[in-house]
Amino acid sequence: MTDVADDTTIAVEAPLQPSRGYWAGVWRRLRRDPVSLVCAGLLSLLVLGAIFAPWLGMADPYTGSMMTRLKPIGTEGHPLGTDELGRDMLARLIYGGRLTLFIGITPVVLAFLIGTSLGLIAGYVGGWINTIIMRTVDVFFAFPSILLAIAISGALGAGITNSLVSLTIVFIPPITRVAESVTASVRALDYVDAARATGAGDFTIVRVHVLGNVMGPIFVYATSLTSVCMIIAAGLSFLGLGVKPPEPEWGLMLNTLRTAIYINPWVAALPGVMIFITSLCLNLLSDGLRSAMNVRQ
Repeated sequence: MTDVADDTTIAVEAPLQPSRGYWAGVWRRLRRDPVSLVCAGLLSLLVLGAIFAPWLGMADPYTGSMMTRLKPIGTEGHPLGTDELGRDMLARLIYGGRLTLFIGITPVVLAFLIGTSLGLIAGYVGGWINTIIMRTVDVFFAFPSILLAIAISGALGAGITNSLVSLTIVFIPPITRVAESVTASVRALDYVDAARATGAGDFTIVRVHVLGNVMGPIFVYATSLTSVCMIIAAGLSFLGLGVKPPEPEWGLMLNTLRTAIYINPWVAALPGVMIFITSLCLNLLSDGLRSAMNVRQ
């Protein structure tokens, strides 16, 4: 008697790979962009320097001496020279990053929250509510951003608080328009109609189906406005409508050093160089983030 053994193939299931979410994919694509990584590194150094400036052992940015005014770059004890009052430029640039970044980022964050809320309401509800919100927004589009910021700051007066208020008002309309546009396009998609057909309420539809699909484009657009906000804030300080002396702020430093451009042009140009580098890094990082969040690429 011959025993016939059937060949049995044992299938070993491969371990399931953990599913990667959308933001994990964005981070993976962003890490492959060397330009974005370099810009993110420079901005991180700038932010860390501004936060930990009191513990870096630098000179007092408010104390100067007329005996050491307008020293050139490379002077002993003053690596980046001194300003028109003999104050250390390195210390003032690092401390100035605090106010410049604060005034450049805070209005965009506030405008993002307010503009996104208004855009969601206008885009989802539609009708006369959309008309009221969007026609009010259109009034602000009749003026260039810089002129509108100057007009509001001139009416409110100089100061950090008034600069924040004026810049927030300036950037609410463009964010609202973008939020309304993407919300209206998402509202017309099939899965929103399917959710409505199942009996889901408007709040649930907005929270679950609409908000997650519109936040990406709005966030990327708001990020691109940060550099514009920082430049306008520096312009307000340059015109005397922003930060008041003797606070270190890059736009105000450009204003006070403009008379020294023929005596020590390299020192006078340093605040402008910092504004240029920071705004360039913000723009390039915003472009990289937009590419990383575009899953179709």
